Amino acid sequence: MEISGHTRMLCLIGSPVGHSGSPAMYNYSFEKCGLDYAYLAFDIKEDETEKAINSLRLLNVRGFNITMPCKTKALACCDELSKEAELIGAVNTVVNENGKLIGYNTDGRGWVRSLKEAGVDIHGKKMTIAGSGGAATSIEITSALEGLRELTIFARKSSASFANAEHTVEKIRSAVPECKVNLYDLADREVFAREIADSDIFTNATSVGMKPHEDQTLIDDPAMFHPGLVVSDVVYNPRKTKLLEDAEKAGCKIVPGIGMLLWQGAEAFKLYTGKEMPAHEVEEKYFR
Repeated sequence: MEISGHTRMLCLIGSPVGHSGSPAMYNYSFEKCGLDYAYLAFDIKEDETEKAINSLRLLNVRGFNITMPCKTKALACCDELSKEAELIGAVNTVVNENGKLIGYNTDGRGWVRSLKEAGVDIHGKKMTIAGSGGAATSIEITSALEGLRELTIFARKSSASFANAEHTVEKIRSAVPECKVNLYDLADREVFAREIADSDIFTNATSVGMKPHEDQTLIDDPAMFHPGLVVSDVVYNPRKTKLLEDAEKAGCKIVPGIGMLLWQGAEAFKLYTGKEMPAHEVEEKYFR
């Protein structure tokens, strides 16, 4: 990989970013595809977001990814938003089109692509999902836009983020009226079991099961798994959560969270370059 006076820059902003695998993943992909780009990471605090984005605009970077805590602040810095980003209320990818900054949110797209790669088409299906945070919101809104027939959201009514789930329901009902959407308290285990029994897909979009609490799961009764149910998880550490282990033992198809991480990056790569990222090679090299 050679840097020249024509090399375009891309980067990641957020804090912390020192642990990020994005520079390795993207730079490897640029080299494999013969593209004259270089990717760096910059530690940017939330209150520095606007200043950082104005600087990146001045430097005419091709684009940048955004991680926490800057995703919401970055929204107001964009000149134009994709439908997903506007509805979700956060951006994780910005593309510079001749001085115009266009904001996208590829998290939900990454989840949809992850299921597609596993042979699961969400169109016309019913999904039950647990969660009301950023990842959950991205999946909920994107899946509705992508043709989900019915969506049941579970969130803890006692948590501060329940209001976010209520707003998400309102947004989906307004923007995608053909998708039936329901919201229940995650503490109501009877309704939780009923909705999973009637679903094609169950997704854990909470942090339950993440290290160091890998012995935890939202489905503690294996009888709740049923033939034909697809079970996905946004948690990717551990790679196979207890939820996924139990679902697999019960005969369900499982989709680990690492796929969402990989494919949201691939979606951003395509927005930057117009080309497909060599995702399967990247997976073998960096995600195993």
